[in-house]
Amino acid sequence: MTTTTTPPQNHNGPLWGAAPRPTACRGCGAADAADFAVRAHVGVLVLMRFHRVDGPLCRRCGRATVRVMTTKTLCQGWWSPFSLFIFTPFTLVWNLIAAMRFAKLPLSEPAPGRVPLDEGPPVHARPLAYVGLLPVLWVIWFVVGGIARSS
Repeated sequence: MTTTTTPPQNHNGPLWGAAPRPTACRGCGAADAADFAVRAHVGVLVLMRFHRVDGPLCRRCGRATVRVMTTKTLCQGWWSPFSLFIFTPFTLVWNLIAAMRFAKLPLSEPAPGRVPLDEGPPVHARPLAYVGLLPVLWVIWFVVGGIARSS
């Protein structure tokens, strides 16, 4: 009687036969990358749009993506009631967590023939980031006006 042995199972691999996720940066091919998503939210009166860029991203490409997506959210994310109080703050916190994860990565060289994404100026130096102050100022004006009328 012959017995067959099964090869040892890799318990650290993907489940259900899914393909393993790449670990190199999807932007520039750098070796050190974090597999984390960056999000943007756009609120349009009663409609909403959600944008997502999945990793893996290296430090430079991750920071560039966070800056672009956060600026987009700060500019266009406030224009719906649900966006104002729920989705935009959630998206901004998510991107802050993403920025901290990418900041922990070491600087690494891109793959030959590839260039990392341009980080550009920080979010606070981008004029579109301040468009989000308009709805905040409007809410403050509305609340203060309501308090003044009730007095």
